[in-house]
Order: sequence, then C-alpha cells, then structure tokens
Amino acid sequence: MALAISLTAIPSEEESSPDFINNDDEGNSDLPWLESQETTSSLRGANRFLAQKIRAVMTCDKYPRACRAKGSPGPDCCKKKCVNVTTDRLNCGMCGKKCKYPEICCKGQCVNPMSNKKNCGGCSNKCKKGSTCQYGMCSYA
Repeated sequence: MALAISLTAIPSEEESSPDFINNDDEGNSDLPWLESQETTSSLRGANRFLAQKIRAVMTCDKYPRACRAKGSPGPDCCKKKCVNVTTDRLNCGMCGKKCKYPEICCKGQCVNPMSNKKNCGGCSNKCKKGSTCQYGMCSYA
C-alpha cells in the first residue's frame, strides 16, 4: 500500500517581496554601504531557514585599520587577511613564509618544538641548563 502526500505553498503578497530595512544614519561611518545596511526577508512560512543577512566582508587591503580592531586575529595584513606574523605558521616573520610540517612559529621564527631547547614543546618553554629537549619534553628519559 502506497501513500503519497503532496504539499504546495503559494506565497502571499507580503512574502513574495522582501522587506528592506533602510537606516539613514547621517553620521560618521567608516564602513561601506553594504556593511552598514542590512537586508532581511520575511521569517514567516517555509522560507524561514533561508532568511539571511547580507553583509559585505571588510578586507584589510582596503581597510588596514580593520586588523587592529578588537577581536582581530592579528595586527598584520597578508593576502587580504588579518594575521599575526609572530605566531602564524603560514606567515611566520613575514607574509607568505610558511613553516615546515613539524615546525611552529615562535616570535617570527620557525622552530621545531620537539627538539628546540628554547621552545621545547611550545613557544618560550626553555629547558634548564644541562638538559636537552627530546619529543617536546625537557630531560626526557
């Protein structure tokens, strides 16, 4: 025995035209038009999960101060992304300088934390005098 159910939805006039929010703030805004204006659609009916806010992305090549904002990954701009060149493995010390597989970036230098005495197991973790760094641990044995 087979059961078939067919559902159809016909949008009303309210749902067929999106609602635009127009905030005319005539103040000093550093953001471009797309970032300060938001567009949303109706949240009623079957299209509720498709409702999104349209927002342009601020890139640091056009807005270099964006990298110095609170919550930014870092103060430096590399390939339109904010990074910290003192700790980023893909931009260690300068844009585009990648650390090899086992290495990490400590103070802008690629180091191997498994064997480096000054960065044993992680950045700035120094082994005591006379001990060695093996497998990321000081005086392993």
